[in-house]
Amino acid sequence: MSDFQELWPGGPVFAQAAHVRLGTDSVLLADFVRPGAARRGIDLGCASGAAALLLLARSERLHMTGLELNAEAAALARENLLRNGLEARGDIVTGDIRDHRSLFAAGSFDLALANPPYYPVGAGAQPADPARASARSETDCTLDELCSAAAYLLRSGGSFCVVYKPERLSELLCALSARRLEPKRLRLVCARPGAAPSLVLVEGRRGGRPGLRIEPELALAEADGSESAELRRIYRR
Repeated sequence: MSDFQELWPGGPVFAQAAHVRLGTDSVLLADFVRPGAARRGIDLGCASGAAALLLLARSERLHMTGLELNAEAAALARENLLRNGLEARGDIVTGDIRDHRSLFAAGSFDLALANPPYYPVGAGAQPADPARASARSETDCTLDELCSAAAYLLRSGGSFCVVYKPERLSELLCALSARRLEPKRLRLVCARPGAAPSLVLVEGRRGGRPGLRIEPELALAEADGSESAELRRIYRR
């Protein structure tokens, strides 16, 4: 039986797959997204569906679709929606991001997000577990394939939000621009104020005009090592 726990006191309940654990990067990504007036969103590689739950808790008008290759994680994502009474506002599709054209019509979504594999194939040691390996490196979906899918799925003016590693930021920005997902917002995440960034959050807009806004850095801890006020806000602590 799955172990369901509250994401915050009184918040959605959530159970996660053993091979893909909920990390800070997914929580930060969901917070970075601005649902606004969006009606339909999609999480490309949704794992157990945590980001969808977080976004549905923020916007009552939003319907979220999760696309997940791993059948076990997809089944758990459906169960998470059901346990929270959100099955009418969310659905999970078991499928490959690279098959997006056969799974969805073009321009079906106002919003897309992804916490993709951070590393190219062959970079570093690969986990023995295929599911963990797929989550770590681009064995099943490259950065360009991800951006191609987002560009196809988004309507004109739709937003695509990604969390990524700063050392591959130039690749991310180029991949977004090549697919006419113009980078519009960028925020660096660091362990403490002034530290080198460990993550980067980027929003691209389908068919947007050039113009990138750099937002203030997000520090996860204060200079003394205590949890930052912004991280407490994000985690509702």
